Amino acid sequence: MKRRDFLRTGLVVGTSVAATPVLAMGAATSASGTGNEPASPSGKPQTHSRAPLFPKDFRWGCATAAYQIEGAVDEDGRGKTNWDIFSHTPGLVANNDNGDVACDSYHRYPEDIALLKDLGVRSYRMSIAWSRIFPEGRGKPNQKGVDHYNKVIDALLAAGIEPHVTMFHWDLPAALPGGWQNRDTAYALADYSGYVASQLSDRVHHFMTVNELRCFTDQGYGSGIKAPGLKLPQAEVNQVRHNGILGHGLAVQAIRAHAKPGTQVGLADNTVFFLPAFDTPEHVAAAKKATRENNAMFMTAIMEGRYIDEYLKQEGAAAPKVEPGDMKIISSPLDFVGLNIYAPEWVRADDGPAGYKYIPHIASSPRMASPWLVVGPEVAYWGVRMTSELWKPKAIYITENGASADDPVTDGHIDDADRIMYLRNYVGQFQRAVAEGYPLKGYFLWSLLDNFEWADGYGKRFGLHYVDFATQKRTPKLSAAWYKEVIRQSRVV
Repeated sequence: MKRRDFLRTGLVVGTSVAATPVLAMGAATSASGTGNEPASPSGKPQTHSRAPLFPKDFRWGCATAAYQIEGAVDEDGRGKTNWDIFSHTPGLVANNDNGDVACDSYHRYPEDIALLKDLGVRSYRMSIAWSRIFPEGRGKPNQKGVDHYNKVIDALLAAGIEPHVTMFHWDLPAALPGGWQNRDTAYALADYSGYVASQLSDRVHHFMTVNELRCFTDQGYGSGIKAPGLKLPQAEVNQVRHNGILGHGLAVQAIRAHAKPGTQVGLADNTVFFLPAFDTPEHVAAAKKATRENNAMFMTAIMEGRYIDEYLKQEGAAAPKVEPGDMKIISSPLDFVGLNIYAPEWVRADDGPAGYKYIPHIASSPRMASPWLVVGPEVAYWGVRMTSELWKPKAIYITENGASADDPVTDGHIDDADRIMYLRNYVGQFQRAVAEGYPLKGYFLWSLLDNFEWADGYGKRFGLHYVDFATQKRTPKLSAAWYKEVIRQSRVV
């Protein structure tokens, strides 16, 4: 599809197969005017369809992560992390970038909170740097680290912004022996999480245990594209996966044991969602089955309290070793599920034993600046729907959704219309899920700032605000103005 044709349609096509219609303005529209519609060339008032409102209590927010924005890696007693080591190993991160300075938000957090306030968001998802609290991963807490996050949280609350805190967003203290290969790391995560909850839950009411299990396990210990950069045999990767979800379950229990009553506990996961080729019962059933089975080692195990038979059969002798009581811990009840939703996968119904066939992405599949970020807005709707129907969580938050884009600066302006296109279509599909009654309670856009984008370094920009990393100047992009208006109206604009 040529770019001009792509723009002319006003719709985004996920693949070459027929797909669920994209509703750029949400699931339903209202043709009623306001009485102040602009005149058409004929002089007659024009009426425009307007997207429906989100619920009044819907949470609009932004999301960041500590290692990606804070910098200050050697200040106030912070311990070294796996990402410090990984990013300083030549050739592992684009341009040999690292997070030593990042957005310098450790020092500039008042400025960044002002950006949040200007957007009008009422919620902010942030993470705690584990090694600022326990420089060696466990032991005696570092009071300077605790003091820093107390100041950040107090400043957020003073600005009318509610913090939603992630305990572990990939920056593992390097001193923990064996990292996630060591089962004891799961218990260290629990000790750290319980302590942080005891210090912050008088003001923080929503905690997430971990971010994106698949990334810090499979990509850290399997493909090696993220810290610590290992390529282990499948049996060892499966055990790392098990240690990761065990750490999640232990952290849930520790937070509940040490937090103030009423504290909400969940996780943020990049569950891989398989979408039906089109919306018919056989394709929907195939997509739901594919989603459950392909997340068997993560969300399915957490929500169902067991490794399903399909996964155990597939892995055979490489299946993880499970100790008595593990699955009960792993499936500790959650108050909400956070979903990081970006790109879709596609399946169709099939008569074979699996019941579905994968539909691969192709060269012409539309993408954002990151090659992996295939555009398929329907994943926003189907991700919420499938999570609800498969596992029935009490509440769902979109803990990340956003897009990398090439952001040219022209006369001091960053007119990132492509990012707005992406966001408008995805948020419209989230509205569709809300309109159909699924328990979606909030949306955290990734990200407030351009930041250190892991192995991509500083070359891929996801922010609503452009960061000149040489000067640390923040400049709002056109997408920031768009999101501000979405929040103001509580509808897709």
